Amino acid sequence: MSFDLVLFGGTGDLAWRKLMPALFQAFRHGSLPQDGRIIGVARDDHSDDQYRELIQSRFSAVEGSKRPSPDEFKKFASMLHYLRMDLSKPDDYARLSELLKQRNADTVVMYVATAPALFTQVVEQIAAAGLNGPSTRVVLEKPLGHDLASNRAINAAVSKVLEEKQVFRIDHYLGKPSVQNLFAMRFGNALFEPIWRREHIANIQITIAEDLGVEKRGAFYDQTGALRDMVQNHALQLLCAVAMEPPINAHADAIRDEKLKVLRALKPWTPESLSLHAVRGQYTAGTAYGERVQGYRDEPGVPPDSRTETFVALRTEIANWRWAGVPFYIRTGKRLASRDARIEVNFRPTPHAIYRAPAGNVNKLVINLQPKDGLELHMLAQAQDNRQRSNGHQSAAQLAPVQLDLDFDKRFGAERVGAYERLLLDVIDGRLNLFVRSDEQEEAWRWVEPLIDSWESDGGPRPYAAGTWGPSASSAMIARDGFAWGEEQ
Repeated sequence: MSFDLVLFGGTGDLAWRKLMPALFQAFRHGSLPQDGRIIGVARDDHSDDQYRELIQSRFSAVEGSKRPSPDEFKKFASMLHYLRMDLSKPDDYARLSELLKQRNADTVVMYVATAPALFTQVVEQIAAAGLNGPSTRVVLEKPLGHDLASNRAINAAVSKVLEEKQVFRIDHYLGKPSVQNLFAMRFGNALFEPIWRREHIANIQITIAEDLGVEKRGAFYDQTGALRDMVQNHALQLLCAVAMEPPINAHADAIRDEKLKVLRALKPWTPESLSLHAVRGQYTAGTAYGERVQGYRDEPGVPPDSRTETFVALRTEIANWRWAGVPFYIRTGKRLASRDARIEVNFRPTPHAIYRAPAGNVNKLVINLQPKDGLELHMLAQAQDNRQRSNGHQSAAQLAPVQLDLDFDKRFGAERVGAYERLLLDVIDGRLNLFVRSDEQEEAWRWVEPLIDSWESDGGPRPYAAGTWGPSASSAMIARDGFAWGEEQ
């Protein structure tokens, strides 16, 4: 199969940091169709050879085992081409059209890795140049809008010139191997499904923690914040994967129909729940990696009076028969105590205790997303033999926590496929299973919009020291239900 992949923003951060390394890994693994062409598009003046040299220089920042050897890059570079374009000029799209007509590839992928404000313009110009035919697929990066109205406007503009099956709204968390195994664990095995419900599960926690600050992205991040950057997309997609009903089959729309039901069943926000079940914070100076680091307001590009949140913790429920009454906790932030993304499914205690056991909840399933990738099943086992008491009666056995640990990297090793590699190959093959449909996205924006509106006029984010787990109000929020975050248990 022949393909052309046009990468708008071909010299940008996402292109060299994520997309090019992913495409090279697919090339190395032999899964990237050989009859392919990758066309970088940007405003810079480069020849094909200069663009290849630029990409090769960027590979020096890639993890060692994933760097190409000179011979490997030479072969990969033969696929790389460059076209200078001003995305506001129709004549430049006409030049792109001529370049694509030289081959008439079976599939044309337009990857729009630009500022979100350009999405509508790029898609409309693609159509005006006649590049929106049935063989075209358009990939849109997040964030798709900054609120419900802007998201609807983008989707409306896209739907005028492209069919829904041509639009690939990417969320790279759905491409992570650990998330794929979450689906496999739930729907490929009969072990967990009977207990995957309110009768057996006490609460579910979703944590996406970063130990880094905003780095050089201060100006961009200050217009976005943690709610838009992480909760509206990544965290809610993870919640859907955990909570959705089994789809009727593995087809894209069957899966996305079930995720949409979860989003529609999320309890709407009220003034009371906004005050009790939503915490936002902003990091101040603190310690990371054993060194003193500056606060968010001192980061380059961030206003000294910024009210943008770098931390969010939420409590919600899903109003359906499977999950009624089970709290779902979402937490994400920057400059936290460690880089750790995980989902914790905490099971209810036994209804009647006949053993001596440690205090607290120890029956839980932990789905590790990053940096570790795998599953942990925490349970209790007998710690010692029964002892004869002096009166002849046996004492109750003492139980101790144990865990079964499946590390996917150790188990599958070189067979692992990275998130962007998987998703790019899916786009080329036309598989929509791991991409977000427009109605899903709009429902997610509808749910978070009351938070956005409420935070416009509140007292601002709570401060928390860099290197901690966020504001103490986050722990207080979950403690009101009698639970605790994983690291506090």
